[in-house]
Amino acid sequence: MNGTQITLVGNLTDDPELRFTPSGVAVAKFSVAVNRRTFDRQTNQWKESGADFHRVTVWRTLAENVAGTLTKGMRVILAGDLRQRSWQDQKTGETRYGWEVTADSVGPDLAFATARVEKTSKSGGAAPGDETWATASATRPAAPANGQASGGYQEEPPF
Repeated sequence: MNGTQITLVGNLTDDPELRFTPSGVAVAKFSVAVNRRTFDRQTNQWKESGADFHRVTVWRTLAENVAGTLTKGMRVILAGDLRQRSWQDQKTGETRYGWEVTADSVGPDLAFATARVEKTSKSGGAAPGDETWATASATRPAAPANGQASGGYQEEPPF
């Protein structure tokens, strides 16, 4: 992380655009509109006071998951690095500046939607939906005979 950490909550303005670099790395880009609201003390009501639009880039597996899951209009929560970028305007030759977010995490805002989460594999192992946790025990291991858990702590409730 080299930029300023930022968290955004807003709506996708279009479907994420998924592409691949020449070396095969997935990258997706999308824009998020964040509505600004202010509280008017005279009317005791919230008022819309415009929107900010943020360009967002995600990489690798996150890019593929975002492109396969999120669509235009969905409300999302994301966290990432905010960075200023500069470029030369093709028409005027002037240097232009803009802000971009490289997101580390993106998900739907569950206050406005429901989601079915499927764990993905990082190493190309089991596919989503496979029972990768089938060997995990649903019961707590038995305490040692001396009445102490590993590490010397008593096996008593915390309250």
